[in-house]
Amino acid sequence: MAGQIQAGAPAAVTGANTLARVEVARNILDLPALPTIVLELMSSFDDPDVDIGRLADAISHDQALTARTLRVANSSFYGLSAKVKTINQAIMMLGFDTVRTLVAAGAIVNVLPAGTGTQRELSQFWRHSMATAVCARNVARRTRLNPEQAFLGGLLHDIGRLVLATRFPRQYGAALAWRDEHDAWQVDAEQQVLGMTHQQVGLMLAEAWRFPPQLLRAIGFHHAPAVDDLGDLASIVHVANAIVHALDLGDADALVPALSGEAWASLRLEGDMLRAIFRETEAQYEEACLILH
Repeated sequence: MAGQIQAGAPAAVTGANTLARVEVARNILDLPALPTIVLELMSSFDDPDVDIGRLADAISHDQALTARTLRVANSSFYGLSAKVKTINQAIMMLGFDTVRTLVAAGAIVNVLPAGTGTQRELSQFWRHSMATAVCARNVARRTRLNPEQAFLGGLLHDIGRLVLATRFPRQYGAALAWRDEHDAWQVDAEQQVLGMTHQQVGLMLAEAWRFPPQLLRAIGFHHAPAVDDLGDLASIVHVANAIVHALDLGDADALVPALSGEAWASLRLEGDMLRAIFRETEAQYEEACLILH
């Protein structure tokens, strides 16, 4: 059944396109490191005593981070009544949780490789990622999870696919061809052809970048949340990913991934609540994608 491959599982096949973990790890180490302030911001999701003033000051001293954050904060997606010109103004208008997510997401997206994929392929990747982010935030609002952390988890859940597509385009292309030929789920095709999945590769990257534990699991297990992940961020991203595939938002080429009944039940999404999530995600999707430009 698709989605049951666990991060770190041994390769199941051998062949010309099989990837060795050491080769993938070497390519991940070649990627630029994340700014220290971004690592601090991501760790602060679990810190109830976070020093907002100090972090805001640190963000403001990085001109590139500040410029990207203010551009997104002033986009139509957030619908502010007045233009914000400083990080402190953005925090006052949007709240620290939202600004923290904008800074972290902008920095990570900027560092991730653009690679050799076509513009259409890259656009499709990020549009699916944004759809999952929006849906995950809408799901999290109905649970005890932080909606902004859910947004970040949804945005980054497929970073392993981006690493595969840009660092190993020939091998990844073979996996996609096998997927289409056999009408298979994405993770099954990757395991069959590459000997590892984008979940595993994403987890390796997230570990190298020292992401916090919940985000690690959301990236590494978004197709197969473990028992410990039920009702948690990995379950939210897992369900959001399935929903946006079902709604045909962002990635029309892939099948709807297998849905874990346990993860679904743990979030208690029923009736009007679920219909509201569908409506909100579809309504917010296009404006959210403007952030990517």
